[in-house]
Amino acid sequence: MTENNATTVTEVVLPGKVEPAGLQLARRTLPAPAAGQALVRVESTAVSAAETAMRRARYVPQPPFPFVPGYDLVGVVEAVGPGVDRALVGRRVAALTKTGSWATAVLLTAADLVEVPDGIDADDAETVIVNGLTAYQMLHRVAKVQAGQTVLVLGAGGGVGTILVQLAWHAGARVIGTANPRHHEALRAMGVEPVDYRDPELAARVRTLAPDGVDAVFDHLGGDSIDTSYRLLNRTGTLVSYSLASKIDETGPVLPVFLKLVAKLAFWNSLPNGKHASFFNVWTGAGKPDSAKRAEFRTRIRTDLRHVFGLLRDGVLTAKIAARFPLAEAAAALEMSESSGRTAVGKIILVP
Repeated sequence: MTENNATTVTEVVLPGKVEPAGLQLARRTLPAPAAGQALVRVESTAVSAAETAMRRARYVPQPPFPFVPGYDLVGVVEAVGPGVDRALVGRRVAALTKTGSWATAVLLTAADLVEVPDGIDADDAETVIVNGLTAYQMLHRVAKVQAGQTVLVLGAGGGVGTILVQLAWHAGARVIGTANPRHHEALRAMGVEPVDYRDPELAARVRTLAPDGVDAVFDHLGGDSIDTSYRLLNRTGTLVSYSLASKIDETGPVLPVFLKLVAKLAFWNSLPNGKHASFFNVWTGAGKPDSAKRAEFRTRIRTDLRHVFGLLRDGVLTAKIAARFPLAEAAAALEMSESSGRTAVGKIILVP
């Protein structure tokens, strides 16, 4: 609802360390867009692993409670502030927000918006924003995977994993993926050689499939799995760690755990043995607002996201949507995302 250049919005608020049922719906009024801003009516947002970590205060870093979650969005520009091209009004755009997108409308810096190509559904586009950027940049900017190589994707049935395996297969790589057995059939259909993530002999199973080691491992678990992942590399392989999912249920401070992981990866990366190891964060290099680094970061995000959107439009990537929930049922969506019995592969969408 818009009145006198102000917009009333509904948003989901995370008030503190609560269970999903503790999420709150709130209404507030947004002012008209200021200079450099755009008002975006949200068409599609989603649940990601970040929200699970944030509600437990285990995301590094996250804003103080209370705040509105939501890592990314797709929407239509309804108004722009001074200094923004008015041709943007009416365009469908995507944005990487980290927080704030679980709302019916948001005010964003116009320079951070990336136009969604015609012919791509809003929900389909939503599945490849943070997940697609993360997968694409890890695969091509960090590991630089080439045709004929073999990669291991942990959590191949997850939001990032399902895109990683599709991109790796498109690049001509052989893909081994760990997942719950209920996802194995879907993964085989994507060209993946699946391994049960609960198998106590998982490392031996991977070694049977890749006796000389793999060229790259993408590890979202952190913790003890990192050592196994590193040992599974071949002589010139690359380990890319990008989350601490295995530590999500712990109660101790998360920052020391993260710093220990980063230090371990840095030590491994310093060894003159031909292997590489690093922690990936899609926000690395973002710099300060209005800095040269921020301009470079925006260019990189826009370039890579446009490429991923092109792959989606051309059918190289298939949007994997596990379920859709109204924004008002964000708690149920988060519960499904965190459920150990979840059976569907892909992204859980929230529709304002």
